[in-house]
Amino acid sequence: MATAVHAAEAPDRLAIVSEAGNRTFAELNAHANQLVRALHRRGVERGSTIALVCSNRPEFAEVYEAVLRGGLRLTAINWHLTADEITYIVDDSEAAVLIGDVRFADALARVGAGIGPDVVRLAVGGTIDGFDSFDSALDAESGDDIDDPRPGTTMLYTSGTTGRPKGVRRAIDKPPALYRVYARAGVLNGDTHRSLCTGPLYHAAPLSITLTVPLAAGVGVVLMDGWTPEATLQLVEQHRISHTHLVPTMFHRLLALPNDIKQRHDLSSLRLVLHGAAPCPVAVKQQMIEWLGPIIEEYYAATEGGGTYVTSKEWLERPGTVGKAGAGQQVVVRDADGNDVEPGTVGTVWLRRSREDPFEYHRDAAKTANTYDGDFFTLGDMGWMDEDGYLFLSGRTAELIISGGVNVYPAEIDAVLLEHPAVADVACVGVPDDDWGESVKAVVELRDGFEAGDALATDLIEFTRGRLAHFKCPRTVDFVDDLPRFETGKIYRRLVRDRYWP
Repeated sequence: MATAVHAAEAPDRLAIVSEAGNRTFAELNAHANQLVRALHRRGVERGSTIALVCSNRPEFAEVYEAVLRGGLRLTAINWHLTADEITYIVDDSEAAVLIGDVRFADALARVGAGIGPDVVRLAVGGTIDGFDSFDSALDAESGDDIDDPRPGTTMLYTSGTTGRPKGVRRAIDKPPALYRVYARAGVLNGDTHRSLCTGPLYHAAPLSITLTVPLAAGVGVVLMDGWTPEATLQLVEQHRISHTHLVPTMFHRLLALPNDIKQRHDLSSLRLVLHGAAPCPVAVKQQMIEWLGPIIEEYYAATEGGGTYVTSKEWLERPGTVGKAGAGQQVVVRDADGNDVEPGTVGTVWLRRSREDPFEYHRDAAKTANTYDGDFFTLGDMGWMDEDGYLFLSGRTAELIISGGVNVYPAEIDAVLLEHPAVADVACVGVPDDDWGESVKAVVELRDGFEAGDALATDLIEFTRGRLAHFKCPRTVDFVDDLPRFETGKIYRRLVRDRYWP
């Protein structure tokens, strides 16, 4: 309940600044207390999951603050998903509450009609068919601090190689992952620092790095609801932003701005720019450091945990590294037989799971067991370490595409394309994309009687767009006579992917 402390000490300090409205710390604290009471009144018990489909607006922070003091779990859902995909997560998470943004009213009305009748439904920012008003629910309650606050946490969903997303579940009384990510940057000061949230809050990194940690330190947060490079520079100057989080796609677009625009804005307030979520080309990061100074710092982690960390100074001494394991963490590189390899040897990268904050996949004991090898788990990345323990990534499992910092798992796309009558078999892979890092390509074997061509490629892309969130869908389609296979008949996806990479 750190925000309650800040609400008492600096009630009029702005906690949230956004296009959808602002909140002082006093307002944020009061609304969180009201929501906890409103949920209790509706029979929501501690330990329950709150599903949230919401853009970057003040109510997102209010819901999360209520979760953190109400002993609840937050499942923030990607609002790009289709109604069916959202319904699956609401059901699988066993959510007791669904809170939705009117901006997504059409999809949420279908979700609301497809979930259990006992799920509490609250609409943010307007009216959604079948939902009660979020504002009215809060207005009926006291904003005084609740008497019995209990820690809460997140259960964010991450996809897997089998396609269906799984909830990353942690103990209810543990702080969210990455909670202490700003430790390397020194103590945050609410009077002089301000955070800029550049990405959607349903992602683990923006949620933890640019919202949770700053608010806990009494630092105000400026929310972007839709990212553009010039708006980022304008907001840094306007609000004297000190801390932010970016992904490599954003670096690329910022660097592509004309020099007169880049020089027009005063960025001297910046103290720390964190990045992660996707590999960053060495040349791109080098240019960012030259532009902004040695304030670019990087982490290697996942929703499940992490990882490594590297400062600008360390990176400049070892260009391309993603850092070394921090205190209490361990990273190893192993060969195919599970043996640790010597420095300089490429192998699979394994991370030690946190003993203080272990995770499991919700309702999937088999996936949890298969993910761990003793105390270690892997994201499937390939890499090597130098003699000093600094990690360098050299490749990635073919079962993962990272496009614009977002994980996309090809098996889910394959499964949809296999429903199309023209498709005999398919392997979706990530291919180089100057803007997004990677984009999705479908490599397709056709059934007899169908002719390859632009018209069919367009039809296949549209077929997926009617069934999957658009960010998962192929942007291009190639047709082949035969896909490479193992002796077992399984498609050798890495060979498919390697055709498109230098």
